[in-house]
Amino acid sequence: MKKTLFILLISLFSTQLAFGQQGTVVDGVVAVVGKSIIKISDIENGYVQYRMRQGGDNAQATRCLILENMLLSKLMLHKGEVDSVEVTDDQVEQEVQYYLKNYVRQYGSREALRDATGYTYDEMHDIFFDQLKNRKISQEIEYKLTSNVAVTPREVVDFYNRVKDSLPTIPESYEISEIVISPEVSEMERDRVRTELAGLRERILKGEKFSMLATLYSQDPGTTAKGGELGFFTRGDMVGEFEAAAFALKPGEVSPIIETNFGFHILQLIERRGNSVNVRHILMIPKVSTDDLLKARMRLDSIAQEVRQGKITFSEAARLYSDGASKSQGGVVTNNLTSSTRFTKEDISEQFPGISVSSMNVGDVTNALIMKTEDQRDAYRIIRLDQRLPEHKANLTDDYDRLSSAALQEAKDKKIMEWSAKMIKNTYIRIADDYKDCDFKLNWTGK
Repeated sequence: MKKTLFILLISLFSTQLAFGQQGTVVDGVVAVVGKSIIKISDIENGYVQYRMRQGGDNAQATRCLILENMLLSKLMLHKGEVDSVEVTDDQVEQEVQYYLKNYVRQYGSREALRDATGYTYDEMHDIFFDQLKNRKISQEIEYKLTSNVAVTPREVVDFYNRVKDSLPTIPESYEISEIVISPEVSEMERDRVRTELAGLRERILKGEKFSMLATLYSQDPGTTAKGGELGFFTRGDMVGEFEAAAFALKPGEVSPIIETNFGFHILQLIERRGNSVNVRHILMIPKVSTDDLLKARMRLDSIAQEVRQGKITFSEAARLYSDGASKSQGGVVTNNLTSSTRFTKEDISEQFPGISVSSMNVGDVTNALIMKTEDQRDAYRIIRLDQRLPEHKANLTDDYDRLSSAALQEAKDKKIMEWSAKMIKNTYIRIADDYKDCDFKLNWTGK
């Protein structure tokens, strides 16, 4: 599929961290757009990220491509400043905390993150904040420019005819449906978990360390190694009950037992910083009884047999019996990665671990298979292979939605490039001599 200029847009907030320690590149200004500058380090970090994703050997051409994408981003930022586009600090802070939390989880601690990147936590916060705010302003301008752009079916066909010789081979893909039965947890089990968690809370109030008990007893695999610490988050990042309890605490205070769809928790506030908080928690998850799980498995095996015998269609059974999110669609499952109904083998492996559809025939229905729900509870499901699409060259019949999206992106890119060409004439732009010979798509140098 043809790669247009904006599809290759480099994300500045990620490139800032790409090359490890500070000071590895001798810095200088490569370009100025309005009040914004682009530095050598921006280009070099972007080059490392591009090579990691795309490969390629033409270093200077790649750097020129990166620079032009950054120039476009800065031009939109300049337009946003001229138009006084407003982005609130609270909006930006929510995204900053999201990225910081993920980076801390990836590296294990703030100290490990500093060792890997050369930036302290606070320095990284400031980097993210400035870049994400600028990105939001640029995105707002891009949205205003392209929100009314659309493509007709005729334009999709024309796009296909222009690019069909360069279209990729689409790997074998599948469409599947599922029926899920997720047994309810008994009240006796819920009481058992509450009692056990109350005992841990009492031990903490009597002086035992929350972090130690979290490591020993919490059932949140993402935080047990860190003593239950979640990292900073803002309002809107967590489920309502958890968030309300976290923001109501004083430093060091331990919350009452709260219930969310994940289970039962107790929380302790570590630190409050502006509109964000850092807490540790202990999660205990009530378990479905073995008897109830056995009943769910037997029920699904019975449903699968009725479908195979033609007594009921799979979609009818899904609407009648399934507890899954796809119930209203007759069990047809949407790929979380693409928002389409098609899955590659890799998608299936990631989203349906333990299930192999490559050996199934279209229409085959599995026996009941154990699974974990989104809130990590045990359940069972059966899967039907609805369709198998063999590996093929992208075409209008099988891949219309994919081609339509590409045609729409091309149309948006064209609108942005036309706007940019006009905007450049009325904007202060300076390019360093080392980059004036780049084969830019737009006339940035005024030649």
